[in-house]
Amino acid sequence: RYPASEKLEIISLVEGSHLSARQTLTIVGIPRTTFYRWCDRYLQPGEAAEVYWQRIEETILISKYEE
Repeated sequence: RYPASEKLEIISLVEGSHLSARQTLTIVGIPRTTFYRWCDRYLQPGEAAEVYWQRIEETILISKYEE
């Protein structure tokens, strides 16, 4: 089980990779079904999903700032 912040980083990694999603996910060891479930949750409309992912993004920004 991955923390939400790591899920968001993996989504960003796959989206920014020059490789296909399948190849990138194979390298990082994440099943495609798992990855696309994360994406569906990330893209899911609604206030609950927005608050959930906004909190993750803030956590990532804070941790990068502290480095």
